[in-house]
Amino acid sequence: MTRLGVVIPSVICFCLAAQEHPAPPADFCWVNDLPKNAHPRVKHATYFSKIHNTAIGYAIYLPPGYETSTTRYPVIYYLHGGRPGGENKSVGMAAHFDKFIAPGEARPMIYVFSNGGAVSHYDYPAYKSFGQKTLLEELIPHIDKTYRTIADWRARGIEGFSQGGRGSARIAFDHPEFFCSAAPFGGGHQYERHAYEHNGQEGPPSGYLFAKGFNTYDLAARKGRKPKLMIAVGTLDQNYEPNLHWMKHLDALGIKYEKIVVPGVKHDTGGVYNVVGARSMQFHVACFEAEGR
Repeated sequence: MTRLGVVIPSVICFCLAAQEHPAPPADFCWVNDLPKNAHPRVKHATYFSKIHNTAIGYAIYLPPGYETSTTRYPVIYYLHGGRPGGENKSVGMAAHFDKFIAPGEARPMIYVFSNGGAVSHYDYPAYKSFGQKTLLEELIPHIDKTYRTIADWRARGIEGFSQGGRGSARIAFDHPEFFCSAAPFGGGHQYERHAYEHNGQEGPPSGYLFAKGFNTYDLAARKGRKPKLMIAVGTLDQNYEPNLHWMKHLDALGIKYEKIVVPGVKHDTGGVYNVVGARSMQFHVACFEAEGR
């Protein structure tokens, strides 16, 4: 099939030999079809990854007026929830963003939906999957080269929910030189905390072992500039108390953030964003404008 001028097979699967527990996900694919009901402003394409020696898919929302203007736009990288990765998992969020961009209630921006790899947004050498590395070193340069972006960290944000909330916080702290702003929503920081307290061991149910210090607790304590933060979570979310604990950790470090607590909402992307409305978009824009972009 052909998407945005790129010819790809309908499915490219990433298959690995059996490993010790935990086993790699058997259903992981680096390229996935968009759902049939994807928003019409969402397109699918691929880039070739030298890191993985294969094509990797991504979805991209281009705002109204993109095709008829010469304007350059800020970019938000939206990280999906769940494991394993899939660029099609969170594209439904494009309808939420377009709801505010199309009528002019929010500044037009490009949203990129990445494939997080076999262990969603982590680098995991045991599976030969480098979700963070390919995002930073390959996808971002590809997007800046292929689309009319403002190719500058001062006009680039990262956001996500659940696993994507963990990923957006961790990646933003690990590589602040890439991002002006980060909006980690509903993240499972109890797993990050377990890794922080157990030399990288994520703990049940996954048992993944990550590099020591590669978690949202240790990385927050690094010296240097931090992207501006907005954190949101529902009060009925299983990740509510872990988010409160993580925010107390940020408080102890003197890290400022904007906090949104959504009453009566469970671990539900739509439930949180229906209440948040355009606030996450306005947050990113305010960060960009504060940097002159």
